[in-house]
Amino acid sequence: MERIEVTRTTTESVMSVVLDFAQLAKDYREKINTPITFLNHMIEHIVWRSGINIEVDVNLDKFLLTHVICEDLGLALGKAVAEYQKRMVSNGIVGYGDAYGIIDEARAHTLISFESRTYCDVDLGGIAVTDEVEGMYKEDLETFLQGFAEGANCTLQIVLEKGANGHHIWEAIFRSLGAALAAALRLDASRIGMTSGVAGAISWEIK
Repeated sequence: MERIEVTRTTTESVMSVVLDFAQLAKDYREKINTPITFLNHMIEHIVWRSGINIEVDVNLDKFLLTHVICEDLGLALGKAVAEYQKRMVSNGIVGYGDAYGIIDEARAHTLISFESRTYCDVDLGGIAVTDEVEGMYKEDLETFLQGFAEGANCTLQIVLEKGANGHHIWEAIFRSLGAALAAALRLDASRIGMTSGVAGAISWEIK
């Protein structure tokens, strides 16, 4: 099975991400290691709904800055997913998909497409989402998603349709992201060599 390893290094952080497409490991939780408990829980939802083993290690130069962790880790995870998508074109990877995530009263819908077009829109639907939940700020969770879209060079749209409990809202969002990834990264022999969009592979000439 395919295994992707990505390390992103700056003067502030070293982010290591492994995607392993073998059967989901029973100890998958033990391999999600950031200093932020709720972020670990959100990545757990991506793992569970996508069926992809995601290993995460975070090393910081000096300061424990939540924004830096979320942005840099989102970028690294996105880069790993983009590399898998690129490698699998010859195997017929679909490259686009959407899915819902629900828990109790909360419902979210995620749509994703790998067409070398970076765009992220997190639409909270006018719902009064609390600024802080389980020790994390809303803007940092959004930063992680934006970093993911940038790293993956994908179009990512997330729509929160219902929700009242802050914890449930973010669980629904990250569940839907995991399930949408499962749809986008599935293999279909009828799509061998095809890209997600009709424009095909992009070629640049720079002089």
